[in-house]
Amino acid sequence: MSAPQIMRTTRLHHLKLAAALLCALTANAAVGQAETKKSPAAAASSAPVAAPSKAPSPANAANNPGSGFLPPASSSANVIDSIKVVVNDEVITANEVRNRVAQITARLRGQNAQLPAQADLERQVTEAMIVERAQLQLAREMGVRVDDRQLDAAIGRIAEGQKMTVQEMRNQMEKEGLTFAQFREEIRNEIMMQRLREHEVDSKIQVSDAEVDTYLAAEKAAAADKVEMDLSQIFVGIPANATPEQVAARRARADEVLRQLRTGADFAKIATTYSDAPDALKGGAIGWREVDRLPPLFAGELRKLSSGQVTPVIKTNTGFYILKMADKRNLAKAPEEAVVQQTRARHILLKPTPAMPAAEAKRKLAELKAKIESKSATFEELARQNSQDGSAAKGGELGWLEPGDLVPEFETAMNALKPGQVSDVIETPFGFHIVEVLERKSQDVTQQKERLQARQVIRERKLGEAFEDWAREVRDRAYVEFREEG
Repeated sequence: MSAPQIMRTTRLHHLKLAAALLCALTANAAVGQAETKKSPAAAASSAPVAAPSKAPSPANAANNPGSGFLPPASSSANVIDSIKVVVNDEVITANEVRNRVAQITARLRGQNAQLPAQADLERQVTEAMIVERAQLQLAREMGVRVDDRQLDAAIGRIAEGQKMTVQEMRNQMEKEGLTFAQFREEIRNEIMMQRLREHEVDSKIQVSDAEVDTYLAAEKAAAADKVEMDLSQIFVGIPANATPEQVAARRARADEVLRQLRTGADFAKIATTYSDAPDALKGGAIGWREVDRLPPLFAGELRKLSSGQVTPVIKTNTGFYILKMADKRNLAKAPEEAVVQQTRARHILLKPTPAMPAAEAKRKLAELKAKIESKSATFEELARQNSQDGSAAKGGELGWLEPGDLVPEFETAMNALKPGQVSDVIETPFGFHIVEVLERKSQDVTQQKERLQARQVIRERKLGEAFEDWAREVRDRAYVEFREEG
């Protein structure tokens, strides 16, 4: 395992993932996603996940009234459930939609948010579930899996981030009407979709040094005018391969929305009624965003607004947007000096297998440590002979590492060592290790940090548009059939 393979995501990515998993009821808007510094430490081996139930044959449905589908019309049995939508070869049932609507309604009421009309809420929820189901199907087709061990670790980290135990989090979920088993599967699904997005979208976004240089030059010129805005949006989408008539109809819908807003209509209520964006269920709320992190087309219109005002209709390749700027604040400040302690280290990794169980891997590493300490062999030669990752060819060398570069278990053990000291056997999601610290130093990384932040901003701009296009393509490729309720 090379150094990049044991890198973990930035703290910002962890906070966003935790928030997404704890909500786990609707798809999140893709207006401003943060870049991940490295692949998540949680990306370990996985086991198959059972696919959502598929529509049974009429014969099976008739013979199994407990299966949750409509019995034949001639039957006198009570209707238990019905098919609401078919997505490829899977179904979304009316009960699933009702349950999701009930959960979202309870959450909105708990936040004292204004509820949209029931029909509008159901439409938004149904569309969010279609998008979610299509992405999960694609994830399974591509072999994305999250096993129970990895799921347990993710739940543990989420609970820790919320400063509670897993049991306390379980109790809280169940008070809100969500069973823990249901919560686990929603977390599993969210992780699967996140990994799919990282593979299909994130990994394909490239930012050049020239783009970073250009951005930093512009930043310095505009530093005094740097602002952040509290934004909400209404999005009226254009179908793929739309005809001119369809585009005109969607434009007319957007114009009608703008007319209502300018005559005093409540933005949040209009968003829940008319918006096609996943955040419509939150009244279109996006939150605080730096203007220069938004597409230039949006930023130009937003800079003209005062607090409480809305933009004209903004056309993009995917549809029509209307943005509201609730408030803004100035962010201009001097760059902070960043000095960090760097550690140069090396390790030996053994991965448990059926041929070498965990206990055997730990025993072998303990023997290797004893050889190093008795000076009967060097760390470097034993790493070359035994380590099961890309660093083996370099004697286990991982290079200079900074805080946050490593998975927590590895970093904690490494930080406890003095230069020249070898750790006891430690376990991480990648296997079992022994670690040696070679040296430490303090390093001014102000310039590197500034360039990294610039790269992240540029990446976010590209990622927002790329994700929106990709999500729409996945939705458009799916076979979707709405069933009439009888």
